[in-house]
Amino acid sequence: MTSFALRAASPAKTRADVVVVGVLAGSGGDRPSLAPGAEDVADAYGRRLAPMLATLGVTGKAGEVVRVPTAKTISSPVLVLVGLGASADERAVRYAAGAAARAVTNAASVAIALPADTPGLVRAATEGYLLGSYTFTTYKTGAERDVPGEVVLLSRAARQKPAQESFEEAQVLASAVATVRDWVNTAPGDKRPPALAEMISDAAGARKGKPVVTATVLDENELAELGCGGHLGVGAGSDAPPRMVRLEYAPEGAAKHLALVGKGITFDSGGLSIKPAASMTEMKSDMAGAATVVQATLAIADLGLPVRVTTYACLAENMVGAASMRPGDVLTIHGGKTVEIANTDAEGRLVLADGLEMAAALEPDLVLDVATLTGHMVVALGDQVSGVLGSDEVVEQVLAASEKAGEDHWHMPIPAKMVERVHSSKIADLSQHDWIRWGGGLFAAAFLREFTHGLPWAHLDIAGPSFNSGGARGHVTSGGTGCALTTVVEVARALAEETAEA
Repeated sequence: MTSFALRAASPAKTRADVVVVGVLAGSGGDRPSLAPGAEDVADAYGRRLAPMLATLGVTGKAGEVVRVPTAKTISSPVLVLVGLGASADERAVRYAAGAAARAVTNAASVAIALPADTPGLVRAATEGYLLGSYTFTTYKTGAERDVPGEVVLLSRAARQKPAQESFEEAQVLASAVATVRDWVNTAPGDKRPPALAEMISDAAGARKGKPVVTATVLDENELAELGCGGHLGVGAGSDAPPRMVRLEYAPEGAAKHLALVGKGITFDSGGLSIKPAASMTEMKSDMAGAATVVQATLAIADLGLPVRVTTYACLAENMVGAASMRPGDVLTIHGGKTVEIANTDAEGRLVLADGLEMAAALEPDLVLDVATLTGHMVVALGDQVSGVLGSDEVVEQVLAASEKAGEDHWHMPIPAKMVERVHSSKIADLSQHDWIRWGGGLFAAAFLREFTHGLPWAHLDIAGPSFNSGGARGHVTSGGTGCALTTVVEVARALAEETAEA
């Protein structure tokens, strides 16, 4: 286990095995320079610093990492230089701390002297380091994590209460994101709907001494009684029946109510509209939305935010079987609306429809759904940006929250034409899909909106950034990323602040 501490010590005098400092890239002909937080180290090297950086080829490019033996110039034997890019803002610090974390795994103690003189920078450095050091070794025989025994974040603001609170909050958020990554990275055969429902229920229950979050698991019989045709239709081809897990966090005095709905397809074969084999390799990640809203709920409770939260994790496995739903079938969603099926590989919106109907019946102040919903959104925005669609005012709230969280989201529209397409079925209330190539992500959001009953709502399509199939970058490691969790928590924080200001 690694211990974490926040201190106001000098990076040049600390006796940690490794000291990490930031490097700002030069601009306009200026040379790279050490970033704020590393002034004592720069003073210790004096005139030797600039030639040393030049000799080592240090540029300060974001994520660049260079290890330097200090030869007793400072008390620590090793100095790690990590690039921040052109500025030392929170995003740059989070990214740099993540890159540094993977460069210091063979040290017993590490001191982080990145820019951290504000609460926001303290949070960024802490989150970045913790998330950058994440590894998933569940299936590695005999694997042992090579991590430092002690990590200290050095900050001039260490004795100030806001900085201390940010340091603690960052650890809560990083732990929640790490659990999302764990669940997403888990093999699909080990997290089929009943198993994942149990994992969620256990996570809510294992909270001694923390604010209460209650979990209720609805099985296939209860879902049938409730008329949740989306879950039952999607899960019909699997011998692991669907589940819905409802989480409730109701702190005393909460004046605002946030409802969260998450897509939890534990594996997506495409059903009878089967995917190409190569497209299935990452489909264990199709439950990332459900994992995100669950862990966001637990983090909101751990942080003690005075907001009521009701969360629906919509779990099903989309498989090929004798009872699989067919193109041409008509499903009845919870609440009574009928949906004609055109593409069994557009299944996420069906389970979300059940969840959104349940959430809307509670008449919350705001509804968010999070889902790895469409490949169309990846085509539109790439694999590092989430699409946000819905009520304009809620989309703005989500985008403002994402800025505070340091995540990338982009506002996408729901044109009126999409409403026409959703209502194009000749035999049911709604069309689930229409095979028109253009704007499929927008169609999906228009479909979901039909189940929100006009409430303030936003849909986060995280299909691109939820899973990193490449190498680690900054604080984002390979595999599940846990994206959107901190944004959802910041939305809840904003709701709490609205109450406090009222």
